Amino acid sequence: MADWYSIEVSNSASGSAWTWSEAYGDVLTGIALAEGATSWGWRHEPWGSVLEIELGDEEAWTRFLSVDAVKASLEAVPDPVNGISIHPGRGGSSGSRDPRRPRPLLGSGAASAPLPVEAESEVTPDQTRVFSPAGGSQPVERW
Repeated sequence: MADWYSIEVSNSASGSAWTWSEAYGDVLTGIALAEGATSWGWRHEPWGSVLEIELGDEEAWTRFLSVDAVKASLEAVPDPVNGISIHPGRGGSSGSRDPRRPRPLLGSGAASAPLPVEAESEVTPDQTRVFSPAGGSQPVERW
C-alpha cells in the first residue's frame, strides 16, 4: 500500500513559498516520479505551500530525501530553520490514510417534537385540503 508524505513550506519575510515552489517544483516532482511516485500535488495556502507525494514505501521516501537536488531545494526555502516541515501523511492533516469521518451528533440528533394538532384543523378521512397560491385552503371531496 502506498503512503503519503508532505513537504510544507511557510512564507517568510525573505520570500514566499509560492515563488520557491515555482522555482523548485519541477525538480522535486521529477525526482519523486523517478523514485516511483504514484500521485503528487501542490497546494497553495495563505500561509505557504504544500507538496504531497504518494510513494510505495518509506524507503522510497528516504531515497527521495537523500537526492542532492532535493537537499539543495530544501535548503533554498525562504526560511530554512523555522519555515519547513517534512513529515509522513497528507499536508495539514493528522497523517491518517483515511479521510476523516463525521463525528456523531451531540444529544439525540432528533428534530423537535411536533406541535399538537388542534381539533378544528383536522381533515376528515374523506376530504383533503387544496392550498391556493393566493393563500388559504379549501376542502375538496375525495373521489
